[in-house]
Amino acid sequence: MNVLVLSCGPLSTRFAVFHASDGHPHLSGVVHGLGTPDAALDSAHEGRLVTRRIPGADALTALRAIFGLLRERGLLDKLAAVGHRVVHGGARFTESTLITPEVIAKIEACIELSPLHNPANLLGIEVARSTLPGVRHVAVFDTAFHQTMPPPAYLYAVPYVWFEKYEVRRYGFHGMSHRGAARRAVVSLGLDPHDHAVVTAHLGNGCSLAAVRDGRSVDTTMGLTPLEGVVMDTRCGTIDPSIISHMERELGCTAEEVMEQLHRNSGLLGLSGLSSDLLVVEAAAASGHVRAGLALDKFCHSVAKSAAAMIVSLGRIDALVFTGGIGENAVGVRARITGLLEFAGLDLDPAANETHGASRGGRISRSTRPAVAVVPTDEARLIAHDALELVQGRRAVARWKDDLPGA
Repeated sequence: MNVLVLSCGPLSTRFAVFHASDGHPHLSGVVHGLGTPDAALDSAHEGRLVTRRIPGADALTALRAIFGLLRERGLLDKLAAVGHRVVHGGARFTESTLITPEVIAKIEACIELSPLHNPANLLGIEVARSTLPGVRHVAVFDTAFHQTMPPPAYLYAVPYVWFEKYEVRRYGFHGMSHRGAARRAVVSLGLDPHDHAVVTAHLGNGCSLAAVRDGRSVDTTMGLTPLEGVVMDTRCGTIDPSIISHMERELGCTAEEVMEQLHRNSGLLGLSGLSSDLLVVEAAAASGHVRAGLALDKFCHSVAKSAAAMIVSLGRIDALVFTGGIGENAVGVRARITGLLEFAGLDLDPAANETHGASRGGRISRSTRPAVAVVPTDEARLIAHDALELVQGRRAVARWKDDLPGA
């Protein structure tokens, strides 16, 4: 038997199938370029990569293509559970949960807080439940890990009735990534599992940092929505909210149109004027492109500044942990960020950084306390683990323990 994981977004739909017995990945892939002529389904099985072009595919077509592939491979009738990544669960969900009509209604109620992602997540749930009515489905929330934050971390200094009546508060995202990265770092760095203070930096297209104390999130950078926090690919991160009304007047447009610019045309793309891809920005900066250099400087400064803020919430720092596509691969960016944090005792080893800490359990610092480390993210496997545990109990995932990040 296997576990299917679905992560449905506005631009792509990811999937993975894991063996229920030990969590070994069986099949994985992504439908990317949704709504474009270049849309395609890429899948990988035991190192073999296959691409199928599906020009113009929308989210529904993507899901049908994925289930068609699973049917071809004989996997649809061998599923013990389906785990669904859900971006926003508000304060309603503090852990992964079995999907029922009541749960779906609560996810729908969070659409206003995540208008891009929750509808895509709900579509995935709808199609999967209709395709696999005899299989139990589990929602695993990006926001759940951060529900342990104390009030000073999650409250905004706005009229309190906004929090009481409209649920205006910090929720945080990338919870599965932060949870997995922190737990794996505790093991690989030999930290005390019951007494540790770790800053996790999930850096990718979306970016966020979290303060993890003794396995629990006590602060994070993203807020009510994934727009707040550090500079991202096309998202602005934290700004003065007065900019919205100011640009309404200057551009003669609506607040919604300004927000669209802050979501789609800001961040690395907006500052560089070239690309949202960090590799492109880095290369341009190295060749002397002034705005690319500014974008890179701003990105690293915002991450380091936020990391320092996370240290305040922790009271100390035992490790800074990089994860995500940028965090795991961008040698120069890690060096810049760590360099800005030398005052906190972080001491990068350039040679170890070049190899991503491959021979040192991910550690890329000279010092061991505090340490700097690179930890691969494995959100899909965590989703599969949570889904199987909810459906079949803890004994069902006992053999996953050695390999599960941080378990």
